[in-house]
Amino acid sequence: MKEKLILITNDDGVHAKGLAELIALARAFGRVVVVAPDGARSGQSNAITMIEPLYKTKIADEEGLTIYKCSGTPTDCVKMALNNILDHKPDLILSGINHGSNSSVNVIYSGTMGAVLEGCSQAIPSVGFSLCDHSPTTDFSNFLPFVKSIIARVLNNTLPEGICLNVNAPLGEIKGVKVCSQAKGLWIEEFDARKNPHGQAYYWMTGKFVNLEPENTNTDEWALNNGYVSIVPTICDLTHYKSIKWLKNIGYEQIK
Repeated sequence: MKEKLILITNDDGVHAKGLAELIALARAFGRVVVVAPDGARSGQSNAITMIEPLYKTKIADEEGLTIYKCSGTPTDCVKMALNNILDHKPDLILSGINHGSNSSVNVIYSGTMGAVLEGCSQAIPSVGFSLCDHSPTTDFSNFLPFVKSIIARVLNNTLPEGICLNVNAPLGEIKGVKVCSQAKGLWIEEFDARKNPHGQAYYWMTGKFVNLEPENTNTDEWALNNGYVSIVPTICDLTHYKSIKWLKNIGYEQIK
């Protein structure tokens, strides 16, 4: 049987504990190549580097494992791997394990999921893993058996083309897994205004997440708040197909 090739990245940086945990699990399934940012890149979504050069440096090379750090974003890391490092497409792309949740609307801001969506756009089975705890020394042990099982299932059954997985886990004891939808939610954001020693104003973004459907038992937020791992099948295509006919019917195609 052909050895599986697994590409791994993250948005917390190449030295993050969550990345190390994911690498250790993935090595049981095949050859692992890691291309991860050289520092934290949280909140980068699908950002790519266009006005500055990118740099990559090999920092580890051993039997079954090669690790590079990259100066770019998580999406840059995937592009770099596919175009300049790997000799063929990987069988699987993994991103994470992220320190912090990427559930609900967070998926559109997430560098973790930006990398996953890049792989998905290139028809490569891709999965993002996140744990609901931002601590750099958080305990992943309860989540790891679920991560391992999900990796095995994706490798054994692949994923439909155009579909990737957004997997989040609560901190602490886990009751099981829920396949669910992305909860409707939003961030109520504020900016803490301050002044530097020169009197120039600057701002720190703060905010609070609000779940707009807390009673909906079919969402990722409900699953996480009730002790379950959430799995949301996610797509790159942002078209709202039901609105195409409506826009035509009210005359958008007649605009001159």
